[in-house]
Amino acid sequence: MTSTTITAAAAGSWTLSDLTVNRIGFGAMRLTQTGAALTHDAVPRDRGQAIGLLRRAVELGVNHIDTAAFYFSSLRSANELINRALAPYPDDLVITTKVGPGRHPSGAWLPPATPERLRGQVEENLRQLGRDHLDVVNLRIIGNDSIAERFGALAELRRAGLVRHLGLSNIQPHHLAEARAIAPVVCVQNMYGIGVGPEHDELLRACGRRNIAFVPFYAIAGTGRQAGASGTDSEEVRAVARAHGVSTAQVRIAWTLHRGPHVLAIPGTGDPGHLVDNVAAGALRLSEDDLALLDSAHRAGT
Repeated sequence: MTSTTITAAAAGSWTLSDLTVNRIGFGAMRLTQTGAALTHDAVPRDRGQAIGLLRRAVELGVNHIDTAAFYFSSLRSANELINRALAPYPDDLVITTKVGPGRHPSGAWLPPATPERLRGQVEENLRQLGRDHLDVVNLRIIGNDSIAERFGALAELRRAGLVRHLGLSNIQPHHLAEARAIAPVVCVQNMYGIGVGPEHDELLRACGRRNIAFVPFYAIAGTGRQAGASGTDSEEVRAVARAHGVSTAQVRIAWTLHRGPHVLAIPGTGDPGHLVDNVAAGALRLSEDDLALLDSAHRAGT
């Protein structure tokens, strides 16, 4: 598959309430360092390379960027790189941020934010991005406890105009129902991909029935998580990749997009070549036979 002229528009689009985004976006977690992300000893990425990568993503039609204030290395902040590379922001660019987790400047993780501390996290994202409001804020969940107080605090910030739309990240199904009783939810981000997170298949479908975007993370990395893809793929994934002349990463992205029109992809990378390939995956059309083979691998957890 030729990828040099394929843009993010090839994947189609979805509307987050009143914000329209191409279904292929960009995740900024890997932007600030080389190697594993979110570690205190991460090696900072070259600043010029990171800025160039963001600008190239927008040139390729990416208009949905997922970021967080806790995406940083010792010298780089994803939010501030986005600000430097893309401000003044294109009118159609949607920046989605996450709050809840926090990190000390040393890189050490802090306890999850209380409802009172969430406003400070929102304001930190605003400062770093140079915005007067945030397009979408996802409450990142750790554990199964009630989220009513925390989501309610974000709903107050939405009413105050600091946040335009709200979403959820790393949730269980009951969290979605709890949040929707408080304020509208435009997206759900959960770990999901071929063989990873099959227990979330019903949540994915439930989001579709409610016109809520489902946004898989680690769709390529799988259980490698922030360390990145392990380089090992099932024979089913490799077979489909060979048949189409594409990479296994592109097959994984395309499969998630085939799960429903409301599914968005936010693959992250620091490599310009991988960026082009990731965007091109939005044009990969899998056959019924391809999907049956990949679905079997998904159900088998491979």
